[in-house]
Amino acid sequence: MAGTKEIKRRIKSVKNTKKITKAMELVAASKMKRAVSATLASRLYAEYSWEILTSIAKNGDRIMHPLFSDREKEKMTNKTLLILITSNRGLCGAYNAQVIKKTLQLIKQENKNANVSIITVGKKGDVAMRRVGQNVVASFFELPNNLSIRDVTQISKLVINEYILENYDKVLIAYTDFISALTQTPNIKQVLPISKSELKNLVESLGEQKDQMVLQKDQKIDYLFEGNKNELIGSLAEKLTRMQIYQMLLESNASEQSSRMVAMKNASEASGEMIDDLTLVFNKARQANITREISEISAGMASVS
Repeated sequence: MAGTKEIKRRIKSVKNTKKITKAMELVAASKMKRAVSATLASRLYAEYSWEILTSIAKNGDRIMHPLFSDREKEKMTNKTLLILITSNRGLCGAYNAQVIKKTLQLIKQENKNANVSIITVGKKGDVAMRRVGQNVVASFFELPNNLSIRDVTQISKLVINEYILENYDKVLIAYTDFISALTQTPNIKQVLPISKSELKNLVESLGEQKDQMVLQKDQKIDYLFEGNKNELIGSLAEKLTRMQIYQMLLESNASEQSSRMVAMKNASEASGEMIDDLTLVFNKARQANITREISEISAGMASVS
């Protein structure tokens, strides 16, 4: 059994660790509240964007913008661009591991038919992709905590330009859906080319909480166009693509903070249990020392008498 000094040192160390994890839990809870609020507010914007786009794009055969069209076989490059969203820091449970695992599974499947290039958002995903030898074409580490749609302009422009220049046949994004504080689901969505089915699935997946969003699927609105219709639709398509990336970053941010809060809460509780166990061991060791000292004193007195 370890000595009482050693046990006291370990108890002090665990108590200090518990203070740190408790502070991190409170900070993550505060950040999670803001992140969830921003995510839910953006879901409503996703609904309206979908309604406007589907109303305008009723005649899909007349849309000539490249963001809506699949690559023709003779123009296909057999290349896929994947945006991977992870965190810059650890201590957030299985948040990073889950989305990285799902990404690696997709890469393994895609590599049979196409080459996959990666854009990483977050240091953890960047390190993981470079470790396995993936082609990382761009990295973004400095996005602010209070994310705005302006902050994703650089990413969206890069993605849209690469697709329009026909460098890639499709663009995917790997992120984590925020379901609740205890549940986050890694997911992969197609961003480009824009397909009506993908957009519908996106908005419906974001609208799982019925009180937050109510889709009006059969709503039909007649618009009067002034100017070039394709230019207008193209502009809307670019804004919607930017909105999708923004929404998925918000979902991932809310998931990260929730996962970190839960992980730090579990760590604090484990620290408390460890402190209780060490305190019990310390008391037993102290009692054994006292008993031994009493026995030595008694033996000494008996030998003197």
